[in-house]
Amino acid sequence: MEQGSVLEMRHIYKTFPGVKALQNVDFTLKKGEIHALMGENGAGKSTLIKVLTGVEEFETGEIHVDGTEGAVINRSPQEAQNRGISTVYQEINLCPNLTVAENLFIGREPRKAGLIDWKEMNRRASELLKGLDIHADVTKTIDNYSIAIQQMIAIARAVDMSAKVLILDEPTSSLDDGEVEKLFSLMRRLKKEGVGIIFVTHFLEQVYEVCDRITVLRNGQLVGQFTTAELPRVQLVAKMMGKDFDDLAAIKTEEGQIGKEAEDIVIKAVGLGKKGYVKPFDLVIRKGEVVGFTGLLGSGRSETVRLLYGAERSDEGELFVKGQKHSARNPLSSMNCGMAYLPEDRKNEGIIADLSVRENLILALQAKRGVFRLLSRKQQEEFTDKYIEMLQIKTASRETPIKSLSGGNQQKVIIGRWLLTNPDFLILDEPTRGIDVGTKTEIQKLVVELASQGMAVVFISSEIEEMLRTCDRMVVMRDSAKVGELSGEEMNQASIMSTIAGGQ
Repeated sequence: MEQGSVLEMRHIYKTFPGVKALQNVDFTLKKGEIHALMGENGAGKSTLIKVLTGVEEFETGEIHVDGTEGAVINRSPQEAQNRGISTVYQEINLCPNLTVAENLFIGREPRKAGLIDWKEMNRRASELLKGLDIHADVTKTIDNYSIAIQQMIAIARAVDMSAKVLILDEPTSSLDDGEVEKLFSLMRRLKKEGVGIIFVTHFLEQVYEVCDRITVLRNGQLVGQFTTAELPRVQLVAKMMGKDFDDLAAIKTEEGQIGKEAEDIVIKAVGLGKKGYVKPFDLVIRKGEVVGFTGLLGSGRSETVRLLYGAERSDEGELFVKGQKHSARNPLSSMNCGMAYLPEDRKNEGIIADLSVRENLILALQAKRGVFRLLSRKQQEEFTDKYIEMLQIKTASRETPIKSLSGGNQQKVIIGRWLLTNPDFLILDEPTRGIDVGTKTEIQKLVVELASQGMAVVFISSEIEEMLRTCDRMVVMRDSAKVGELSGEEMNQASIMSTIAGGQ
């Protein structure tokens, strides 16, 4: 191992059926450093962590941990933990009905005469938290404390188990600014004590505030390892998204801007937000516009549109739909106001796999009509046949289970489902992800056509070129906040990347 390193991973390969998850990936963590592991969705971050912690086995490569003779293979999380590798996940893995002390020492409680020594356990727990400047009553159950305190208690447990490597997987995603700063203070404290910390996050600001080095993965491959102070934010964004920033300005849109003069406001948000979810934002969307939401994974794109639609309830600000104040209590109330929402997760939130194409397609309209105004079988078949033809859905019949269709054709069925409700405002969250190029082009053309007919559309995609071809305006998100809005000549990749990175 290199001098000063606590962890080295060399030439790691991991494949799943049809997917090369990791290809010849190297990763080095030094003692007493905070190291960001960055990459977009599917980059390989989670797989690398799972390989390291024994959740998944890798095919080839080597892992070396400080103080361990030769290369190691962690065949379970327990083995990894025994070697000083601990993980604190985004979803806190503590027991809410147990006390703080019990959570800290679960499975390794101090004993006296064969029984748990509660007094000793509480004393040791108090000393541990005091030493890390964590303020909590160890005799209270964990559910009395905020997510931030629970995160820090989980970290304290890892530290007490002699962690040499501490992995923090999206620990700040549900914390407010004050709670994040407390967590960072604890991380800096552990850094001084020589713990190596792997920090997995999507928040650029936080990376540059607390991290010493950055490793970037893309499509299962190592892009590079960089010193944070020497890597400008805009270059980090470019490396994550797979663009050479120097060439971005030369990329031109294929179809140019889609000029529209529509003035009718369909959606107006004023200070709309939800604490710990999306920071307050203002937004206006007019009839006949396609408005794109862009930003890195985790920037708040999907969260923002879920607030607009009522899939998540806002706790501040106001939303107006066609001039009328709308509380967005739930998706059904939004549907009744002429809104429609195609979610990002097609498999879990879009299709109902065991139902037919017909049943999936008429679902939203039937929900809008209610149980006392059932669509007749004849109406269902007429609607289904109409949209199979209109959207060129490739299916053996309208009664084919939707799970038998390709991803692109499943997506078309869901789009048809919402068009059948005749919406004024359509939200499309990653409508072209995981589908073939031909179908992508068809969906892009459909979006432009719907807007030309007067529909207001929000279009979210991880592919900037796709949005430049499709959108009139671009809303830029970073760290759960709206940080910019681009239109006209500003609508180019260089401006978008620079805004995502904060102009640095």
